[in-house]
Amino acid sequence: MSEEIRNTFISHIHENDEGVSHLKGLLKRHGLVARNYSITTEKFNRATDENYIKSGILAPRIKAASTLVVYISPETKESEWVNWEIEYAHKQGKRIVGVWERGERDCEIPEALERYGDALVGWHGESIIDAINGDSDNWYKKDGDQWGRRSIKRYSC
Repeated sequence: MSEEIRNTFISHIHENDEGVSHLKGLLKRHGLVARNYSITTEKFNRATDENYIKSGILAPRIKAASTLVVYISPETKESEWVNWEIEYAHKQGKRIVGVWERGERDCEIPEALERYGDALVGWHGESIIDAINGDSDNWYKKDGDQWGRRSIKRYSC
């Protein structure tokens, strides 16, 4: 199987760095290499000025990516940074895909993902790749049942 390479920005909280690594591995096993432009502990920066971090570090990386992938764990919803990254990606016309953390059953999605997301999928390599490539705009609960995007507001995992 030949590998496809995609420039992505995986929006997440730093506590989920290991999960992001697993996500990249899952995609690679299914033939997609996700070149992740987000900040991780492997690519950490020491900047402290919020405006500089947004305009000088995050914005150029989001612009360079074709897709913003949001790694959804229980803490993701509360992250101001994740919501900012989603909103910025939306303003740049980027495709925005939510991916449920593997095995997670008890969380809500970030508000910006609810407003601007193109797809929301579970921990299934082919489904994630279809969503990243724009071949699917489906929204799925973690149990695999499909749901309409407008019903998300009332849904809590």
